[in-house]
Amino acid sequence: MGAAGVALAAASAHGADASRLASASAMLLFHATAILACVALLARGLLHGGIGLIAAFGFVSGAALFAGDLTLRQYAGHSLFPMAAPSGGTLMIVSWLAVTLAAVLPKPNP
Repeated sequence: MGAAGVALAAASAHGADASRLASASAMLLFHATAILACVALLARGLLHGGIGLIAAFGFVSGAALFAGDLTLRQYAGHSLFPMAAPSGGTLMIVSWLAVTLAAVLPKPNP
C-alpha cells in the first residue's frame, strides 16, 4: 500500500487534472501506517486479537476499494461499482472504530 501510494502521488504530480489520484495516494499512505500500527499493537498484546485482526483487514480492503475506485475513474473513466469509494471510506471508518473498541476491551487471559 505504501508503494502504491507513492506511485499515485507521482502520477498525480505529473498527470493533467489528476486530483483524484492525490486523494487516493493520501488514503493509501495514511492507512498503510495504520495497518502497521495495528499489527504492532497486536504483536505486543495491546489489542484484542480477533477485533484487531478484523480491523487490519478492514483497513486493507477499505483503502483498496477507495483508492482503486478513484484510480479507475482517473484512467478508465468509470468506477469499480456504484458507491465503491464511499463503501471503502465507510469500511475504513468502521475499522477505526473497531481498533478503538479493541484497545479498550479487556484482554483474554492466556
